[in-house]
Amino acid sequence: MAARRTAAAATAAGSGEDSTSLELDELMPWSVRPLRTGRSWVSGPDPAALRARWERLAAAEGAEQERLFRPSRSRTPHTPVAALPGRSTAGAGAAAGTGRFAREPGACPDPVRILHGPFDEQWLLPDHRLIDAARPELWRVGDGRQLFAVEHGYVPQTAGPALSVTHLLPDGHSPAGRPGRIRPLYRRPDATDPNLAPGLLDVVRTRLGPQETGPESVLAWILAAALPSPSGCRIPLPADAEVWAAGVELGRELVRLQLRGARGGERPRLPGGRRPYVRAALPARPTGIVYDAEAEALVIGDGRISPVPAGAWEFTVSGVRVLELWFGRRAAAAVGAVPEGVEADGLEVVGARGWTPEWTSELLELITVLALLDGLRPRQEALRARLERAPLISRDELRAAGVLPVPASVRRPASVLGHQEEGPEGQFALL
Repeated sequence: MAARRTAAAATAAGSGEDSTSLELDELMPWSVRPLRTGRSWVSGPDPAALRARWERLAAAEGAEQERLFRPSRSRTPHTPVAALPGRSTAGAGAAAGTGRFAREPGACPDPVRILHGPFDEQWLLPDHRLIDAARPELWRVGDGRQLFAVEHGYVPQTAGPALSVTHLLPDGHSPAGRPGRIRPLYRRPDATDPNLAPGLLDVVRTRLGPQETGPESVLAWILAAALPSPSGCRIPLPADAEVWAAGVELGRELVRLQLRGARGGERPRLPGGRRPYVRAALPARPTGIVYDAEAEALVIGDGRISPVPAGAWEFTVSGVRVLELWFGRRAAAAVGAVPEGVEADGLEVVGARGWTPEWTSELLELITVLALLDGLRPRQEALRARLERAPLISRDELRAAGVLPVPASVRRPASVLGHQEEGPEGQFALL
């Protein structure tokens, strides 16, 4: 029976259909496309560099400001736009304006922390005038209780997680160039209106009995059990209470590690004797990174970090090694390197000040997170093996209960919110 189910699932994975699991799009129906900044200089790993870029752009005039801005069809220095939700000039602290940038740039808005692709926490200038497609619907629901599930681009025959979870605003960037969708857990602020198929929780509670079946438990299960496929993440739903409980427990641990201590949780830590330390100071402008497998060490120029478990170094998403990609972005920022096709005297080179102590601390934490996530893989494999034998909640059962197909209305963002938003030129937008 298990062999037949495995064969059927494998055949279905190649065709985009799978009778033994559900599409994530069916369970969490509201999704948002990745952000599209339109210009690379509005985000990066160093908030000080972003402020310096803003100051140079705001001080420039005419054609020079136009050149530095890098206009697109959606944004130029003369484009009036609505403020990002929660970032209007009426808010606290430095915030972005809504007038034309060329006429009244205003003060530099406080950079905000974002997730730039999987496991890479960077910074963004939160000014709608600078971003082609900022996805305001995500900003509206982002608060201290929101969680975002982010799908990773599907790459055949590669290992790595199918999706990740973050409390930060995710931009949805994919290291493989195949961006997935962003799915908030809640459709409204304050953890209200779960982004789950209507009636799903009732079916799960009926089948599983007195188990943890709230929205965050469902998200934990999804994170633990998600399988990649050409049609998007696929999720088997068990009808076995013990399997569900094991998956939710595992998923909660995966969430805890990926939140890195946010929302009152503990920061990830490896056991004593396995925690990575800087053994030799990292250079101010590193040019490359090498893994010494025998010594379990990262060698960065004359710098050295150890111990670094092989599982952390080999951890990949969409076929791309996470640590190498993370390091490469900061090494480029340290020397003011610019992306291919970008002018060498553009804003991307502004603010380069070498490798920062903050990056070293973040690197140590990233190594820890990846090592701990790799350590949970045996539990994930065991869960998948149990799912091969466990009874599942089928698509037919969800159809009979009226859960599927999901109504078109729940695939759209919530239309009414309890606050005003500042529109172009200071006018108030109506929702």
